Amino acid sequence: MAALRTIGNSVKRRGRLDLHFYVAHPLRLPHLALATVQQLTLTDDYVKLTPTTIHGFTICDMMLAEKTGLSMRSKKQALLFALTLLAILVAPVRPGLSAQTATAPPSTNRKTSTPYTGDLSIFDSPGRDERLHINRVMDLLGVGPDKNVADIGAGSGWFTVRAARLVAPKGTVYAVDINPAAIRYIKDRATKEKLDNVQAILSTPDDPKLPAESIDSVLLLKTYHEVAKPLDLLRHLRTSLRPDAKVGIIDRNGNGANHGVSKDIVIHEAREAGYHLVDEKDDLVKDDNMDYFLIFTAR
Repeated sequence: MAALRTIGNSVKRRGRLDLHFYVAHPLRLPHLALATVQQLTLTDDYVKLTPTTIHGFTICDMMLAEKTGLSMRSKKQALLFALTLLAILVAPVRPGLSAQTATAPPSTNRKTSTPYTGDLSIFDSPGRDERLHINRVMDLLGVGPDKNVADIGAGSGWFTVRAARLVAPKGTVYAVDINPAAIRYIKDRATKEKLDNVQAILSTPDDPKLPAESIDSVLLLKTYHEVAKPLDLLRHLRTSLRPDAKVGIIDRNGNGANHGVSKDIVIHEAREAGYHLVDEKDDLVKDDNMDYFLIFTAR
């Protein structure tokens, strides 16, 4: 029997048994956390420990599955292994563990950065295309001819105009921002650069105001840390996505208030809002002083 899902780490085959156990920190999977062990089952095929939280850790689908047959002696050994693992996990978390290991799930009211309202031209610094590898970013997000793209937190429209040229002639780029000055700037820029496939949208912190079921690709570039209501925004965004649409988030690690937000928090919030992490291309954005590039699809 195969394990129910792949989470965390696994112990590979020992002898005649495939031993799979999965331990997930609640920062990543808080919705699986339960107060007590609900069930420990030993059947002819496997041992299963249903999800439980023990000293800040979540145990998920612990299974010991047979490959070539499981004798009664082996089943007893399997049960002993499960109980031994459980005993290890119930040990108290010791002082000195890393913050990533011991941190509680983030609050929905976590800190966010004040949205930028200064000189928008700073986003068009020379060499940024190469530092950010923007053509590769667009390729990974599926930005191409006749596709519809959302640039959320568009700012000066730096990404907007590049995507607009790529999706022409029939594709549209929606430049989304909560700053009225940015919307005016982008409209003027699109006119000057003769891009008639750009639509600027004045959004709200909780809703990008995109047309329903119309978007193929989304990018939040150095923006997510400024989103005041990230879960609401991501949930509203889902309604605008076409099947298999990709959502990219490029940002740097931080505490939320210092123009950065932890990568783990982004992953947690996206999952809570109904997204699945499909790829990470962190090295691609390091040259632009970013820490991570995450790609999601809606579940």
